[in-house]
Amino acid sequence: MKRLLLFALTLIFITVSNQASAKKHKGYYYQIKIYHLQTKTQEARVDKFLQDAYLPALHRAGISNVGVFKPVAKDSLEQLIYVYIPFKKADQFLSLEKKLNQDAEYATVGKDYLQAAYNDIPYVRMESILLQAFDGMPKPQVPNLTSPKTDRVYELRSYESATENLSANKIGMFNDKEIEIFTNLDFNAVFYGQVISGPRMPNLMYMTTFNNKADRDKHWAAFKPEYAKISGLPQYQHNTSKNTILFLYPTDYSDI
Repeated sequence: MKRLLLFALTLIFITVSNQASAKKHKGYYYQIKIYHLQTKTQEARVDKFLQDAYLPALHRAGISNVGVFKPVAKDSLEQLIYVYIPFKKADQFLSLEKKLNQDAEYATVGKDYLQAAYNDIPYVRMESILLQAFDGMPKPQVPNLTSPKTDRVYELRSYESATENLSANKIGMFNDKEIEIFTNLDFNAVFYGQVISGPRMPNLMYMTTFNNKADRDKHWAAFKPEYAKISGLPQYQHNTSKNTILFLYPTDYSDI
């Protein structure tokens, strides 16, 4: 009974702590845009728009280190393009559309995509996920990799939880324990973030990077014994209901 009471009190403490942190949050916000494409023509069209118009416009708007990725595993039904955009503050995200609309070069260079007709669409649909950086790593990092882009592995993970409180518990676990392990083992994390708007909630997402698949497997093998030291602690039980892993590679025009 005492152990259950202690567990309940710990959950309450972690939840309150995370809510208080959110109110004084001064970290970054991240947007992940996901393009769903059906044809090679659509893929080439979106690639051209992102490379020639969108990323240069973001740079002019003061947004750097934008990532553009594609899944390592190909899908026969559709191709996906992931665009990762870091924002220094929420206002930068909210004002971006207005800035882009005022950018004449963006309008000109991106005309084929921006002015596409209803019967000549450049993509099937687009998703948008907005995240808030963890307190344990409030700013994104640029991965320090030495291999060619074609060999690199970017691992995007999402951890869904059964309730908001359990998600707050998992985020607390990252802030207090897991981020330190990843950092000590040199996982080259790009970001850790809580999903504050998206199709799967409550949820958190993070991205780690590696020179190649062998490098990735070596890092995770080193992670397991370190994680075992904390995963069995009573205050962190049952805080994840679904873990999704996606392997990506950067396009040749991606900033990172």
